[in-house]
Amino acid sequence: MRADDANLKRDIRFGGASLLVVNGLIGAGIFALPGPVAQSAGLLSPWLFLIVGLLFLTVVLTFAELASYYDKTGGPVIYATEAFGPFVGFSTGWAIYLSRVTAFAANSVVLGEYVAGFIGGPNADMIQIGVTALVTIGLTWANVVGVKDGVRTMGVFTVLKLLPLVFLILLGLGEVTGEQLLPGPPFAISDLGTTTLALIYAYVGFETLAVTAGETSNPRKTLPKALVGTVMITGLLYFFIVLVYIAVIPESEYATANLTDVGRSLAGPVGATIITLAAIFSIGGNLSGSIISGPRLVFAMAENGSLPAVFGRVHPRFATPHVSVLLYGGIALLLGLTGSFVILAVASSVVRLLGYVVCIAALPTIRRNASDAVRAEAFRLPLGMLIPIAGLLICVWLMAQSKMQSWVVVGGLLAVGGILYAIESLRARSENAS
Repeated sequence: MRADDANLKRDIRFGGASLLVVNGLIGAGIFALPGPVAQSAGLLSPWLFLIVGLLFLTVVLTFAELASYYDKTGGPVIYATEAFGPFVGFSTGWAIYLSRVTAFAANSVVLGEYVAGFIGGPNADMIQIGVTALVTIGLTWANVVGVKDGVRTMGVFTVLKLLPLVFLILLGLGEVTGEQLLPGPPFAISDLGTTTLALIYAYVGFETLAVTAGETSNPRKTLPKALVGTVMITGLLYFFIVLVYIAVIPESEYATANLTDVGRSLAGPVGATIITLAAIFSIGGNLSGSIISGPRLVFAMAENGSLPAVFGRVHPRFATPHVSVLLYGGIALLLGLTGSFVILAVASSVVRLLGYVVCIAALPTIRRNASDAVRAEAFRLPLGMLIPIAGLLICVWLMAQSKMQSWVVVGGLLAVGGILYAIESLRARSENAS
């Protein structure tokens, strides 16, 4: 264990770990995806959510085993570095970091828009900008002061977003018919690849948890349980939400209707207000989880010498990686207020999947290099490499559904990271030579 990891407080327990996974998964996606997926898959859309979730569980299970080999901060950065060397480790961490901070900026803008729309009035643009700035600055400060406060903030958001969704399900299940629950043939899904790539947005983000291992109590046991259990429960939640959606919304309105419309159909203006607030709290919870885990990527890269050491500092009073938290919040605030993050957002899912591929490919080396004591405590997947290979193939297939424009953007982003890495490497060599 590294020195600065030893200085971090292990304040994240099973409940906090589960909250990190929930908030990594349930963000803006479930509030935007039911309509487009229903357009493509019709009555099969609830089952498509569930099937894709089960298939993607192969990736989650692989990460569960990877996480069980470590008790230090970094997650994907550590896996890639130990298997393929420092440059691949840095590139993986850099890619996931860009995906995270861009998503944070995008979601903070969406949150501002929801709040502005809820309040109404002629100053909607100013309200949106103010909320985007306030949320970003507030969450940044909460995580500088202490990760425990960050987890508490996230817990509040989680309760406030899950209760309305459960309310929606309970209220809407009475509208579900047998044909909607178990649709019969013919089965047809238009543009399966694009639809699945869009749907997978609802499941990415689980790797949030692995990054915070250095601040998690008993991480080798806590992380696998929280990862697998929470992803499975989230998949069931998605299934029932989309089932209620197709039961309440007419097929002719799939292109325009969202969950707020479901709430309005079930409970009038009160239902619409409740679901709108759920969307606000959902995005807020996602943001609070993102700013806990995202800065730890830069912290880990600074620790292994890929970035300047200043980003690996731990606050002497609060025992948090305050410099990396401030960097994350600053970049997110800049992107959120200028809107320059749009191009990054288009390619963020491809970047994340690329990171997953590298991490899955790292598993055989990590298994082989683990000490006997660590291997004895680790969560070991059955069937050898069958589950990781399945997860790898799923990620590769999903990336193959992406447009060339996304790959051009991904290549450009990785090139920027490579340049920064080269600059730091040259600086380190110069110091060693002198």
